[in-house]
Amino acid sequence: MEQLRGHLRAAWLSGKTRPLEYRLAQLEALGRFLEEKKQDILEALDLDMRKPPFEAEFSEVLLCKNELNTTLNNLSHWMKDEQVDKNLATQLDTAFIRRDPYGVVLIIAPCNYPIYLLLVPLIGAIAAGNCVVVRPSEITKNSKRLAVEVLPRYLDKVRSSLQGWLLPTRCTHWGCLRLGNPAMGRIVMTAAAKHLTPVMLELGGKNPCYVSDNCDVQNVARRVAWGRFFNAGQTCIGPNYILCSMEMKDKLVPALREAITTFYGPNPQESPDFARIVGDKQFRRVRALLCSGRVAIGGQTDEKERYIGEGSHFG
Repeated sequence: MEQLRGHLRAAWLSGKTRPLEYRLAQLEALGRFLEEKKQDILEALDLDMRKPPFEAEFSEVLLCKNELNTTLNNLSHWMKDEQVDKNLATQLDTAFIRRDPYGVVLIIAPCNYPIYLLLVPLIGAIAAGNCVVVRPSEITKNSKRLAVEVLPRYLDKVRSSLQGWLLPTRCTHWGCLRLGNPAMGRIVMTAAAKHLTPVMLELGGKNPCYVSDNCDVQNVARRVAWGRFFNAGQTCIGPNYILCSMEMKDKLVPALREAITTFYGPNPQESPDFARIVGDKQFRRVRALLCSGRVAIGGQTDEKERYIGEGSHFG
């Protein structure tokens, strides 16, 4: 581990990753990976969580391309010094903001969007001029294999060392970006705090959806159903629960039932447009939530397929 960090640190200190031309070349190589290996990405996501082709292409490929294009179009501007106002103490100085790379960055990716949440932080870290170590999720084995075995063919191997085995408890002296759940976030933060390593955590949250009494119920139901059941509900910004009056609840539940049938058919388990829970542990956790209230819609489970029927319940 120390040998890897030292190797990457030496590469960064050499100044190799700082020039605009070098950063652009690496980002363009990422673009070629997304273009040339799109079908491999879609197949890996299908094997990992039966992610539907539309969802996979939109959320794991197109959104990465959008991030990449935005970065390519703006990077030269972002790299320029930003002049700032001076106060009395700095009147004789030249005051500006210069965005320097941190050096070596560790990215720990989660399993719910295993390509998107690996590549988007990587795009930012490369654009900033860093060397990067990426730890793909162990749960999505096919996506991990693609990241570990195929992606390095497109990038400067001195710059981007992809390690599937890197433990979060070893993230010392790296700038660290962790996307995932709070439990793993605490492990990462604890390890980093011992060395004052800067950390950026994205840990999801709980997202209430307020439905007023004077809304278009059918429209709300379709939007909630799409946002909640996209990626089989495994989206950190998806609506977690609804706040509404009892009168609206009586209107909304049938509308949600109708929206679910429209999107996924009378038997959603057979729908080609509904993904599966990403892992066995995650399946059992979600299934246990069904006992916390009264199931209003769906609730069917199939552990072998890691399927949990779309629906809602009241606590």
